[in-house]
Amino acid sequence: MTFPVTRLRRLRYNGIIRDMVSETQLSRNDLIMPLFAIYGKNVKNPIKSMPGNYQLSIDLLVEECKKVVDAGVKSVLLFGIPEKKDESGLIACSTDSIVQRAITAIKKEIKDINIIADVCNCEYTTHGHCGTIIDNDVHNDLTVETLAKQSLTFAQVGADIIAPSDMMDGRVGAIRSILDENKFEKIPIMSYSAKYASGFYGPFREAAESAPKFGNRNTYQMNPSNSDEAMREIELDIAEGADIVMVKPALSYLDVIYRAKHEFNIPVAAYNVSGEFSMVKATAQKDWIDGARVMMEILTSIKRAGSDIIITYHAVEAANLLNK
Repeated sequence: MTFPVTRLRRLRYNGIIRDMVSETQLSRNDLIMPLFAIYGKNVKNPIKSMPGNYQLSIDLLVEECKKVVDAGVKSVLLFGIPEKKDESGLIACSTDSIVQRAITAIKKEIKDINIIADVCNCEYTTHGHCGTIIDNDVHNDLTVETLAKQSLTFAQVGADIIAPSDMMDGRVGAIRSILDENKFEKIPIMSYSAKYASGFYGPFREAAESAPKFGNRNTYQMNPSNSDEAMREIELDIAEGADIVMVKPALSYLDVIYRAKHEFNIPVAAYNVSGEFSMVKATAQKDWIDGARVMMEILTSIKRAGSDIIITYHAVEAANLLNK
């Protein structure tokens, strides 16, 4: 039957009915808030390209985590800005490094929080690439060794989830092995399985002080043209022990999120990255869009595509709207 018997607007005429038949429900439980730790005390450095976000010394980071939890967001993803950098990222492999210190401090003050430790070397290397450079390129296997060591120290200080973001081949298996060998078999791995070589990362590189000093990351991050390759990456990470797989960025890769969820039926995370966040904030500041409305529309689209988990700099703002 067709019109007038079929009138799809019947289920839109009031808010209660619209909510009742809503196919996609965005929840505070879906959200993870990224945060940036830096050395010092009472340090709150604004990130110019990411309004409302800061590099925070550990004392202020702990207070920020309390605000995040109070808003109903139970998980944070931590990045660190070190005092010194080295050639290989080994500086991040100590329980006394910046993120490890931050985890210890947060866990001491806050009980009901889930801390995810980003595992990568770009913030810690002098050249800004994600691993050890040999012949002007990142050496895969040497980098994997460093990433495994870094992961173990995160586990030792209390990280709840390990999240390798480097895109080296075999790193999930190496991390799973070192965790299991040291009796951290209960700690999940959330792998950045399909991380694309994207232009949307610019503001993050300001925040983490991690822009590469030469070249680009095309030899290890994925070609934006490819989705079949993403499925191969995800399949390999699952075989190596990944418990959650991630697609990054989110908005330009909703098709990849959809495929990942439907082909593997495993928890899928999506990273609503800095450039996506900053575009919304910049256009909202010019009154060209309703920033809050667009934010919620974007997050809902990521959820609708199949993501179970959304990492986003909008997390607290979105949670506050959901609370209302």
